Amino acid sequence: MSISGTYECITKSPMGEQKSTLTITADGDSFTGTNAGPMGSVDISDGKIDGNTLTWMMKLTAPMPMTLEGKATVDGDSFAGEVKAGPFGTFPMTGKKVG
Repeated sequence: MSISGTYECITKSPMGEQKSTLTITADGDSFTGTNAGPMGSVDISDGKIDGNTLTWMMKLTAPMPMTLEGKATVDGDSFAGEVKAGPFGTFPMTGKKVG
């Protein structure tokens, strides 16, 4: 199973559902990519693959500087997990592979 591809994602935040397009390029037990949404695109850093578990970081600059921590479990062509947004809490995130 390759996790590489494009995923349509929804993150449930206090501001409502945030839609984004997550692009993943796997390389062994690590991955890189981007997460593009209404507020722009953010690079994924420190992406790790452990079995069917993914972990990664995203450094935001807007609306304020913050590092988001993602963790998700892959199940076929979809994943479910969460994004931790520092002092703002942790928000559910789901994604479905579209390409």
